[in-house]
Amino acid sequence: MDTATHFAMGAALAGLATIDPAAAAHYPVFVTAVVAGSQIPDIDTVLKLRNNAVYITHHRGITHSIPFTFMWPVLITAILYCFNHNINVMHLWAWTQFAVFLHVFVDIFNSYGTQALRPISKEWIQIGIINTFDPIIFSLLLAGCVIWAWGGPPFYTFVIIFLILVIYYIIRRNLQQMIKKRAMKLIATHETVQKVFVAPTAQFYEWRVGIQTDKFDYIGRSYGTTVNFSDKFKREPYPSDEVMIHAKDDPNLVAFRSFSSIYRWTFIEQPFGYELRLIDLRYLKNGHYSFVAILNLDHEYNVTHSYTGWVFSEKKLQDKLKQSVIKSNIQLNARH
Repeated sequence: MDTATHFAMGAALAGLATIDPAAAAHYPVFVTAVVAGSQIPDIDTVLKLRNNAVYITHHRGITHSIPFTFMWPVLITAILYCFNHNINVMHLWAWTQFAVFLHVFVDIFNSYGTQALRPISKEWIQIGIINTFDPIIFSLLLAGCVIWAWGGPPFYTFVIIFLILVIYYIIRRNLQQMIKKRAMKLIATHETVQKVFVAPTAQFYEWRVGIQTDKFDYIGRSYGTTVNFSDKFKREPYPSDEVMIHAKDDPNLVAFRSFSSIYRWTFIEQPFGYELRLIDLRYLKNGHYSFVAILNLDHEYNVTHSYTGWVFSEKKLQDKLKQSVIKSNIQLNARH
């Protein structure tokens, strides 16, 4: 989920905590704890300051893992206890633990997902039924805060809202499965389906749909339960081993492949050598695929420059690549 929604969920937990006498006795401390707990797993967002490859590889990774899900509440509780020794430590820890767990739990329901089972498994859990920002969820939580501000009972208000959200998640899951079945029926029977994704958008009835078979990639949208495929790409083999032996360990390529579950690629000769481009098929909007990895290789297939990330036009992509070139040259000159 996005930062605003996580913050709103923290506010909702603060409302639920009013039922606890231990929390009521030191309420500002408990509010600080649940709000901090609802945000802290996303502390890895600072990795964006380094580069996209590091951010994409690690965001929602270890900070959302099993050990950290239990470590964050202990850390927050210990820090707050240093400022107030009279608080009930067990109650403070329990509410903070609830906040951290809820953050990690709701993140598995969008298409980005998390590595919530690390270290047991490094697989990304991506149920994909809730958009990163869902206006219905945010509006419900915001409505609860308004009711609370107007004097409504916070505990019962947010209990009702959370029950509504449980029903909403179930409806979204059922709708996703219905669309998946409709999409599968549009695929020729002689093709073998290898991957399917049905991912949400900010619109309740609009979903992104993709199916990868042994022969083609089908990409489109559903409106309601009606599925329309707008793009169809013939599956192509990877570039030769001679190319991939140079490209496969590039950090931007590694980051892209670790994150993207369904993608296509192009390999084009250019004046400078070659361009290898990987295109995530899950992010089609207004005729453009916004998440890509692009590598420039010289005539001996050595990677000269690369970039991965979200871009929304070809011009912006080339600008990003130029910035990557400039940054690489600056770093190279600094070493010398």
